[in-house]
Amino acid sequence: MSITRPDFEKFFPVLAKDLEAHCAQYAFPEQAQKWYRASLNANTVGGKCNRGMSVVDTTSIILGRSLSEDELFKSATLGWCIELLQAFFLVSDDIMDDSKTRRGQPCWYRQEGVGMIAINDAFMLEAAIYILLKKYFREHKSYVDLLELFHETTFQTELGQTCDLLTAPEDHVDLDNFAMEKFVFIVIYKTAYYSFYLPVALAMYYTGIASEKNLKQAHDILIPMGEYFQAQDDYLDNFADPETLGKIGTDIQDNKCSWLVNTALQRVTPEQRKVLEENYGRKNSAKEAKVKELFNELKLEDAYHQYEEERVEKIRELISNVDESDGLKKEIFEVFLKKIYKRSK
Repeated sequence: MSITRPDFEKFFPVLAKDLEAHCAQYAFPEQAQKWYRASLNANTVGGKCNRGMSVVDTTSIILGRSLSEDELFKSATLGWCIELLQAFFLVSDDIMDDSKTRRGQPCWYRQEGVGMIAINDAFMLEAAIYILLKKYFREHKSYVDLLELFHETTFQTELGQTCDLLTAPEDHVDLDNFAMEKFVFIVIYKTAYYSFYLPVALAMYYTGIASEKNLKQAHDILIPMGEYFQAQDDYLDNFADPETLGKIGTDIQDNKCSWLVNTALQRVTPEQRKVLEENYGRKNSAKEAKVKELFNELKLEDAYHQYEEERVEKIRELISNVDESDGLKKEIFEVFLKKIYKRSK
């Protein structure tokens, strides 16, 4: 049975107390301690927690049973380490993108009295991962593997972010910078590794089935799945009903190197490309409307549905070929795919 978000969230106060206790040993002043507590809660809690909960669910699937109290706590701790990594990325990303809101609130750096202190807060969110890993997994046989996995995934995500920032700066539109190959690179490194591969790999190391063969099988399914997920996200940003999606899409105005714009660039006539060049990436709703009109002319909705069916068929084929002899289960990937296939938000 899958863990619910309220059940998963119950573990965070325990871990937050661990982190505060770790700070207290350095005679961290009360004012700073209070600040750290506020940053931890504001930036780590309140998301969907899909990545973190996936560690718990994957652990249960691998073991083929309900988890003991200790297994539940340990797998949830690994899950919260991903949520801390996510918090570190989001606080940093919002500053780089000059974003206004996050999860319905002003971004952390825009909250009263925070400003650029948020940069240090982001560093502390990342450091918290390694404090928790040391406390709860130092005796685990895969402790070094867990450390290396977090370090490597962090670096991979930063590679993706570098490419994203250089390819699509919000203040300079150059469609010559875009290419489907760049979209794929950005997605694989900025999204697929930490959102799809990391939760499963953590559960595999924790349960002792992280052989080279099993990790490769997981990687070869989850990375294409992450790529599909982002293409789907880009499609929903433009074509989904904002009421259902829960937000108004901004990819066009934000000059995103999205699946849609790259597919459009493969299909445009010279005249249509001119429309894109004059209107894409501008903070102007009339120009955005012209891009949307062009996307409709190019039948990008149909193109996406064709892409989705082809990609999902390939992923299902990869899942069906999983060798389960060393403890890896097809069900892990089936559960992931079921959550995202044909989603509307």
